[in-house]
Amino acid sequence: MATPALDCIRQNLPNARLIGLIRRYARGVIEDGPWFDDIVEINDKSIGGMVEIVSRLRRLKPELAIILPNSFRSALMARLGGARQIYGYRRNGRTALLTGGPHPLRTDNRITPRPMVEYYMEICRWLNFDTPSQPKPRLFCSEENLAKGARLMASYGIGPADMVIGINPGARFGSSKCWPPEHFARLAEMISRQWDCKIMLFTGPGEKDLGDLIVRLSRAKIISPGPDNINLELLKSLVQRCRLLITNDTGPRHYAVAYDIPVVVLMGPTDPRYTDANLEKTIILRRDLVCSPCHHKECALHHDCMAQILPQEVMGAIEQLLQEHPNPAKPEMKIED
Repeated sequence: MATPALDCIRQNLPNARLIGLIRRYARGVIEDGPWFDDIVEINDKSIGGMVEIVSRLRRLKPELAIILPNSFRSALMARLGGARQIYGYRRNGRTALLTGGPHPLRTDNRITPRPMVEYYMEICRWLNFDTPSQPKPRLFCSEENLAKGARLMASYGIGPADMVIGINPGARFGSSKCWPPEHFARLAEMISRQWDCKIMLFTGPGEKDLGDLIVRLSRAKIISPGPDNINLELLKSLVQRCRLLITNDTGPRHYAVAYDIPVVVLMGPTDPRYTDANLEKTIILRRDLVCSPCHHKECALHHDCMAQILPQEVMGAIEQLLQEHPNPAKPEMKIED
């Protein structure tokens, strides 16, 4: 969701050397893009990691730092690292550390949720950059990554002409975002009866048991690449290959949007206003309950916000998207020896 802002920064500063600071696990998300001349992996969760970042920044001698996170420590590290100008949102007690930046919108003295694409772009507008009227996320995938994804698909018996429907049942945020595994299992059965397709299950670190449970509960043939430890970089090539993706409100959802893949989003504890943009090929299913959105990592009640979304409803959304958006262009995935 930050990639439109990255596009804008790159286009407005064409001669600058841009260095991206990003946590190691997420490096593969942006690595193939045109935004950065160099990427520095950071660990800002420990004192030692923060000291290392500050030391590297001092050696780089940055003239300008644009900070997308809202945390106090991100601004503090930029200030201690010697950045001459620092721009970001003026919030969370860090205004004195910044050279400038926008204030978040507020309603009744509370920050108003808005699409994160627009939230990040507001920093670019504050800097008087030329900005697009309709910013859209983009992702890039190297030929090497595409070839690796094709080889993996072929090892599972998925050919270039096969229809692939992806299922993403996990969420790094917490269990409250997760649709019940028995619902995913029933949905897979309904999909396999309706279409001649391959159903591919995407799971992240720590989600192997969840993936195994769904496969065990379902009578459908589900392809689970979990044992191959799919990272965020390789996941790009696999999502690109999907005809459609069904997912909780988590990272792969935004991959699908960036690659123009139809996507059904199962949303429970999160506020839909944070992602209310670029929904042309998205159907969001959610229940507007008294307790939602709560943004709790785990549900203390009965998880009704997710459990009440039934497989039949998801199936209807899938059918609608496939009818409205037929035959999308597929990336060329060559298998190299």
